[in-house]
Formats: sequence, C-alpha cells, structure tokens
Amino acid sequence: MNNRELIEKLKSERALSKDEFTQLISTYTKEDREFAAKLAREEANMVFGKKIFVRGLIEFSSYCKNDCYYCGLRRSNINAERYRLSKEDILRCADEGYELGFRTFVLQSGEDGYYTDEILCDIVKSIKGAHSDCAITLSLGERSEESYQRLLDAGADRYLLRHETANAEHYARLHPKNLKAEHRQECLRTLKRIGYQTGCGFMVGSPFQTAENLAEDMLFIKRLDPEMVGIGPFIPQHDTPFRDEQKGSLEDTLFMLSLIRLMKPNVLLPATTALGTISPIGREQGILAGANVVMPNLSPTEVRSKYLLYDNKICTGDESAQCKECLNNRMKSIGYEIVTDRGDYQELTIDNG
Repeated sequence: MNNRELIEKLKSERALSKDEFTQLISTYTKEDREFAAKLAREEANMVFGKKIFVRGLIEFSSYCKNDCYYCGLRRSNINAERYRLSKEDILRCADEGYELGFRTFVLQSGEDGYYTDEILCDIVKSIKGAHSDCAITLSLGERSEESYQRLLDAGADRYLLRHETANAEHYARLHPKNLKAEHRQECLRTLKRIGYQTGCGFMVGSPFQTAENLAEDMLFIKRLDPEMVGIGPFIPQHDTPFRDEQKGSLEDTLFMLSLIRLMKPNVLLPATTALGTISPIGREQGILAGANVVMPNLSPTEVRSKYLLYDNKICTGDESAQCKECLNNRMKSIGYEIVTDRGDYQELTIDNG
C-alpha cells in the first residue's frame, strides 16, 4: 500500500498497524504531508468548524525534583532561575485571564514538592469559586492516585501528562533510572479511569527516536483514547546533556499532528509554543495541519523567561493581553477565530462518508 492509500486508510478506519505507521512516518513526502494536512483540516473543521480554543497557561513553579536529560528545569541545572508563585499570584493571573475572555486555565509546573495536595486543592477551589464557568487543567507530573483524586474532587477538570515516548528503552535514554515509562503510562490510565479529561503526548525528533518509536506512540494514543494530545518538536536547552542534539523538524511535527487528527477526529490538539519557536508561523501551520487549540501565556511577565524548558522560547515578554491579541490576529490571518469557550472534549459520532 502506498503512503497516500495509508493516509486514506487512517482517515476511514482510524487506525493503522505498527508497520503501516512506520512506513508512513519514515517515507512520507511533501505531497504526502500536504495531503494528510488537507484531510486533517477537513476533519477538524467538520467537528469544530473554524473555532480555535484558547487555554490560559499559568506556569507557577520552575522547581522540579526530576532530572530529565532534555529539560531546562531539571534538578541538576544550577543555572536555572527558580521561582514559585503564591496563591495570590496565581489567582491574579486567573482573574486577568478571565477578563480577557479565557475560560480554561492550565496550571503547570515542575514536580515541586512545595505544592502539597492541601495547597493545590485550595488554589483549585479558589479559582473555581471565583470563576465557576471555567475549566481547570493541571499539568503537574506524576502523582499518586489519591493525589489525583483529591485534585479532581477540588474541582480540576483535565490533566495533561505527556507520556514522552511509549517505548520503554527509548524512555530510559531520555530519563534517569528512577523514572520509568510504565509508571508514567499507569498514571495516565489512572487519570482516565477516575474521570479526568486526560491528555498525553510526545516530543517529535527527540534524541535516539526512530520512526518505529513514533509508530508506537500512535498505537499508545489509540489504546489510551485520550481527550487531548500535546506534541511538539524537541528543542535543545543549553544547560542539559542534550544541548548539542539536533532539534525536531517542523515538517515531522506537522505530519504527526495530521496523523493524530485523522486517527482521532474530535481530539483537542494544541498548536504548541514550541511550534511557534522553531518557525515564525509554526502555530498557524499547526492549525492548518489539524490542530484546534492554542495556549497563550498568562504567567506574570517577570517570571516567563525563567520557565525555560528549551532555548529561545517565544512570548516570554508579552503581556497577557498582547499575547492573546497577537494570537487572535494570527488565527484570523488563516481564516480561523479564537473563541471564548471552555472547549470541552465532546464524544462525537463521526460519519466517515
């Protein structure tokens, strides 16, 4: 079967075998990528129209207990500028975001033990108390089932936890020995089971990654059936062991976005900041490849440059209003509109025609 036929099969059957995904990912051409993007765009438009959901990102702590080899927040990075936002800081960000029209807030941090369940539950309850019509997404890393349950009971709606790579051997080459792929995947299964709208994801072009690894990522997503998938290109950070590794490509990332959309038409799929970092129009191209979410930064301007997962991250200086207006104009330029909506995942019956 040629690549065009495989892309059409993925659209109609919502699945491919590992060998088929591997063939497609390892041998696709520009024409294949453009064809996949066209179909993915049609699928996204059928489900969501020309609407792009916005999530207000609040990066509230740059401390992390982990030592992942690719991340600028890694524990061993003595050059990282560490900060923690107080409850009042976080609530101020949410209040400002609400005034700007945001109806989803993403609370993201390194795995920082300072923020206990008690502190986090209080923050979640306070945001929900002030803005009951908003959704709260957490991105706090690996925690216990009890912790996830407490945060859900406090009012959290969604949880983002990138699985990074579904292949255990590849995972071990990106992380220290105390971190295991299976444990991370089990966290994702737990989040799904107890009732979160759950998001997984991976880096495209990470060190040692193969087409087979990406095929395994697609099969993992198919099995997990998440409500959200966040992917972006690997970008080196200068204070990590992978500082000299080659970054992931825009083209590969766009192609993977399209394949994810074709496999799961109603998934919430961001055009990430990392896409915008490797290309001035990366986020626009992400939308045209099938993405339907953007995540402007609501963090206080003075800390944005300190939350550097990778080098040359964009939007570290913009005010929140400027960042949202900039994105709004960018989306309009390609025929889409940002909507002030929670943008919840919807179970849909898709007619494959």
